[in-house]
Amino acid sequence: MASKSNVIVGLDIGTTNITVVVGQVASDGRVDVIGVGVSPSKGLRKGVVINIEATVDSISKAITQAETMAGCEINSVFAAISGSHIKGFNSHGIVGIKNKEVSKQDIAKVIEAAEAVAIPMDREVLHVLPQEFIIDEQDGIREPLGISGVRLEAKVHIVTGAVASAQNIVKCANRCGITVNDIVLASLASGRAVISAEEQELGVCVLDIGGGTADLTVYHGGAVKHTSVVSVGGSHITNDIAAGLRTPIAAAEDIKAKHGSALVSLVSKDETLEVPSTGGRTPRVLSKLVLSEIIEPRVTELFSLVQKDLVKAGMEDFLTSGLVLTGGTANLSGVRQVAEQVFNLPVRVGTPTGVGGLSDLVRAPEYATAVGLILWGAHSSSDSKGLGAGSGITKTLKRVGNWFSEHF
Repeated sequence: MASKSNVIVGLDIGTTNITVVVGQVASDGRVDVIGVGVSPSKGLRKGVVINIEATVDSISKAITQAETMAGCEINSVFAAISGSHIKGFNSHGIVGIKNKEVSKQDIAKVIEAAEAVAIPMDREVLHVLPQEFIIDEQDGIREPLGISGVRLEAKVHIVTGAVASAQNIVKCANRCGITVNDIVLASLASGRAVISAEEQELGVCVLDIGGGTADLTVYHGGAVKHTSVVSVGGSHITNDIAAGLRTPIAAAEDIKAKHGSALVSLVSKDETLEVPSTGGRTPRVLSKLVLSEIIEPRVTELFSLVQKDLVKAGMEDFLTSGLVLTGGTANLSGVRQVAEQVFNLPVRVGTPTGVGGLSDLVRAPEYATAVGLILWGAHSSSDSKGLGAGSGITKTLKRVGNWFSEHF
């Protein structure tokens, strides 16, 4: 299979599914989806690889599907990373402006100064995301290049993660015969695909609810202000259904997808469903109300945990545009209404935008991260030019590559 030019591939290694989206960048910068592959994920727990061989097998199946649809060979990917090990914090750097006019070197130095924080040896900087620059106490500057001044300050958001998790992602990809161009925080990738520039400016929280975790990113003033991961996701709802209805996990997942509602008031008392039993017993017929009464408390708990995280970080007053829900669990009936009740803010379900081609195939919340990855890949060179964005993960990949070559 021949390689096509200008092809960018997003690899979302999720707890429930492995998703691969292949995009082709046109001469005008437009990104067209040309292939999609999805495979059940069997080697992850709460967003972290716990079984290398099972994960490699799942990735290989998704890659093969995407290659067949796109008609090209996949050699490299932009991969997503998630998990409770992800930590984000804000930092501040100050340098003197060398020639009284801000140069690219000055910007690189002030970003480096902001990044110079002590982190444990088992953690690595994944992203350094500039929020704003300050020149001689004049704040709110986004593009400092060429501005005259004496002192340059930078406010940045730094995302860190466990080195081992990045190593395992790269190892799994390499076992499949593909290289990793960059590792991107899942909620950052999702945000790239589902929110508008106006929402970023006014203030919005992107909540990507996957199988094992819920990843959140807060934007305000066009910059990332907060990132966090809550260790509750769609799999927890599935497990509750399996326990409450005494049915196998696979059946519980199917029931959740087809009949589940996160809001009891949306379900009629007369609606019923057939529930498979375990151990060869005959299926039972139960009211859908029983199912909804299991789902609603868990969904409410998830949103309550997210709200506590936002309050603790002091972010609750920044969310003028409300919340955007994405990820597979965002498909659950009633989930938007429950979120509006808990947060008392406007909430919408976000589906990927900004791509052409076979865009209808990815117009669902569960594809947000993979689509965001190809958009990230298409625009990363211009975004990071002189600003240090993504510089941390470049170092990570170099170290991981060295580690991999030494051990395998």
